Amino acid sequence: MIVNLLLALLIGIGLVFTVLILRAAAARAQLRPDLESIGLGAVTNFFDTLGIGSFATTTAYIKLRRLVPDSFIPATLNVGHALPTVVQALIFIKLVQVDPRLLAACIVSAVAGSLVGAPIVQRTPVRVVQGFVGVALLIAAALFAAKNLDVGPAGGDALALSGVWFVFAIVAHFVLGVLMMFGIGLYAPSLATLSLLGLNPAAAFPIMMGACAFLMPVSALGFVRSARIDLRVILGIAIGGIPAVLLAAYVVKSLPLVWLRWGVVVVVLYAAIMLLRTALRPAAVAQPVASV
Repeated sequence: MIVNLLLALLIGIGLVFTVLILRAAAARAQLRPDLESIGLGAVTNFFDTLGIGSFATTTAYIKLRRLVPDSFIPATLNVGHALPTVVQALIFIKLVQVDPRLLAACIVSAVAGSLVGAPIVQRTPVRVVQGFVGVALLIAAALFAAKNLDVGPAGGDALALSGVWFVFAIVAHFVLGVLMMFGIGLYAPSLATLSLLGLNPAAAFPIMMGACAFLMPVSALGFVRSARIDLRVILGIAIGGIPAVLLAAYVVKSLPLVWLRWGVVVVVLYAAIMLLRTALRPAAVAQPVASV
């Protein structure tokens, strides 16, 4: 019952979100994505579905190619990857077994966190956003390296949590929902947290994907009204990302990703250093951008 309700809500949110994004893009004359952003969405969401994550890789590429200004990065990540993540969630919530109460509670908590975090990001000075995203990339690089070195929680075999651990998981996902608005990806810390609590790592996938799939379209409404967004890039990421998710989930399913993760570590570290250097420059370099 809970799972079917979540799937129905997710389909409805995805359809409404698609209409709103297209209307906003038409109003801003930004309905023509370029091939570069479509390719970016395809590559990042393909590997996102296989467990690499999309936020760190997308941020690194945006920074290296200067695709959008640094202050646009949170909106680009949360809005651009929203629809591909909805598709991921529909697949994994349907196919992977986990306690429906834990699934629903973590999703609601993460969405609440995103509603708190989104307006904060929109009013935060550019250099602070740069600093947050830079730190997020450092964390992502450390997690990639830890994964390659088999350092971290192995997880248990539980499909549900109870008592204090149930509450802890809910609180943790509220915090992760807030941080996600600053460009700090939810997947890796969610997986680590749930595994530490004894949940089967496979059961964490519908939770982390479901949380992101619900919170990203909801929080995106605030980002779309902001001046810090380029909807051409957003549409490109979505157009490239959706078929890539389906390809990864149903055709490829798994790949040896260790060397790719080491490559991502190098690129992400470079992008993090560049962002942090910019954030630490004199205040005159980076000014707040007012939301509209």
